[in-house]
Amino acid sequence: MSKYGTIPTSSSSAAAGAPHLGGASPLDFISRAKARGATALATRRPWRELADVHAVGLPPSLGDAYLRVRANLAHFAMNYAIVVLVVVFLSLLWQPISLIVFLVCMVGWLVLYFLRDEPIVLFGRVVGDGVVLAVLAAVTLILLLLTGATSNILTSLLIGFVLVVVHAALHKAEDNVDEEVGRWYAPVPAQ
Repeated sequence: MSKYGTIPTSSSSAAAGAPHLGGASPLDFISRAKARGATALATRRPWRELADVHAVGLPPSLGDAYLRVRANLAHFAMNYAIVVLVVVFLSLLWQPISLIVFLVCMVGWLVLYFLRDEPIVLFGRVVGDGVVLAVLAAVTLILLLLTGATSNILTSLLIGFVLVVVHAALHKAEDNVDEEVGRWYAPVPAQ
């Protein structure tokens, strides 16, 4: 009987001598990465909602601006992260070595932090997520600073941060507050 068009199971791929990476095949890793990426991008809000001109207005007070920023940072978190990453990426287009280092570090982040299922074990000890996050952030920052693009990277991060905060302060967040309560923060009691 022909097996054309069937998806091999783990027992059939093991029998065929397929290599395993931590008990899973490379195809399993790719499919898990694809599913996690789709899940992460599912938290992204529609760009049309982010760019809604009718939802822009000056906040009446500094306290209201703070509440808007807080609500919008929670509501548009993935969109804002994408905006900052795009600003940094665009700033590195004229620094090819820094861009290559940035892309290599991004692959490292994906493999070691975002897409792994099991905890990292070194010398028989489990490495916590906080340690992995701190080490990856330090290595990324050091490698990028060694490429000579320090001012370029810091300027692009500052520009991305300012864009996000200005948008978050100007975007009316009345619709966002109710659905974000409890997800990222506790509600501020009315005075």
